[in-house]
Amino acid sequence: MKAGIITIGDEILIGQIVDTNSAWISEKMTEAGFEIEEKQAIGDNAEQIKNTITDTFNRVDVILMTGGLGPTKDDITKKTLCEYFDTELIYNNDVLKNIETLFAGRTVNDLTRNQAYVPENCTVIQNRVGTAPITWFDYKGKVLVSMPGVPYEMKYVMENEIIPRLHKKFDIEAYLKKVFIVGGYTESALAMHIADFENNLPKGFGLAYLPSIGLMKLRLFIKGEQYRPEFDKQIKKLENILGNAILAERDIPLEQILGERLFEKGLTLSTAESCTGGNIAHLITSIAGSSNYFKGSVVSYSNEAKINLLHVSQKTLDLFGAVSEEVVQEMASGACRVLNTDCSIAVSGIAGPDGGSVDKPVGTVWICTRYKNKSVAKKYQGSNLRETNIIRASNLAMLQLLEIIEEV
Repeated sequence: MKAGIITIGDEILIGQIVDTNSAWISEKMTEAGFEIEEKQAIGDNAEQIKNTITDTFNRVDVILMTGGLGPTKDDITKKTLCEYFDTELIYNNDVLKNIETLFAGRTVNDLTRNQAYVPENCTVIQNRVGTAPITWFDYKGKVLVSMPGVPYEMKYVMENEIIPRLHKKFDIEAYLKKVFIVGGYTESALAMHIADFENNLPKGFGLAYLPSIGLMKLRLFIKGEQYRPEFDKQIKKLENILGNAILAERDIPLEQILGERLFEKGLTLSTAESCTGGNIAHLITSIAGSSNYFKGSVVSYSNEAKINLLHVSQKTLDLFGAVSEEVVQEMASGACRVLNTDCSIAVSGIAGPDGGSVDKPVGTVWICTRYKNKSVAKKYQGSNLRETNIIRASNLAMLQLLEIIEEV
C-alpha cells in the first residue's frame, strides 16, 4: 500500500522553517507497513495544492498533508480542499466544544472560532492538543488526511488516530523492527564484522546502516508478525556478535544512553567546556530527568575562565597551551572539585574555521573524561568545519565517558 506526503507552507519553501514533519511521518508509516512513494513540499497556493493532490493520487493510495490550517488569511488548505472535493465549509459544534475545552475558560476570539468550520463531506477528527481539526476524505477507494503543520499536534493525531484508522481500512501488516546503537566501529568496519550474519539473513529480512558522528545505528527489520520467532532468533545472533559494542537496543540519542548509565550507577556528572561552548551540557539537559545526575557546567572559553573558575594553572597554560592534554586534565579535575561530582567531561580544541597552527591545526580537540580518581585524556583530529567539529567533539566526549564508567 503506497502513501504520499505533502507539506504545505511558503515558510518551508523559503527556508524559514525546516520540514521535520515529512521525515517523522515517513518513519512511522513505514513501521506501520506502508510504502512511502514520495514526499513533496509546496507553497500556500490553491492551484498548486489541487494539482499536486491530483498528480499524487495517480501513484498512491493515501495522501497525508500537513500545514495551512491556521486561522489567518494565509492558511488556505481547508478552503482549497473544499474546492477540490466539491463541497463547502459548515460549522461544526463539536469542534467548537473541543476548542473551548482547550482554552479552559479563556475567551475564544472570532479567528479561533472560525477553526470550527470544516468541509461538509469529510470525516472530522478532533484535535485534542490544538485548535485546528483534522479532516479525513475518502475518495474513490483512496484516502486524503489533512493535519496541522505544528509537529506535536501532527504527531499526536498520527499515533492516536490516523495510523490506527489506516490499519483498519487497509488491513496492512506492520514491520517488526529492532534498532541497535553501536559504538567503536566505522560503517565499513561494522559491515565487515557482521558480514557473515548479514549474508545469511533469511529471505525478507533487511539490515540498514545509519551512521552518525562517532556512532552507528543498525536496524533489523521484517514485514509481518508471523516472522516473530525468526526475528527474535536473529536478534540474539546479532547480540552475540556485537557484545559490549551495543550501547542500546532502542533508537535513543547518545546523551540519553549516557544519562541512563549514570543514573543506574548512582553517579553525578559535570562538564568543563571550551570549544564546544556548552553543547555537551545542552545535550545532556535535553533529556528529561537529567537533574538526577547532572550538576552543572563551566563554559570556560577563555584562559581567564579556566584559571578563575576551574583552577587550571597559569603555568600549565603557558607551557602547553589551552588545547593540550595537561589543560583538559586540570579542567576535568577542577569541574569535579568545583561542582562536587563523581564524573566530569572536559573539552578544549580549535573548532575553526581559523585559529589553527602547524602543531595544532583546526579540528584538533583534546578530551578528558574523569571518574573519581581515574581520568583518560585523548586527542582527536576533526575537519575545518566548525559545526561538525563541535558535534563530533560532543559525541566523542560522551562516548569516552561511557567507556570509563562501563569498566567500573
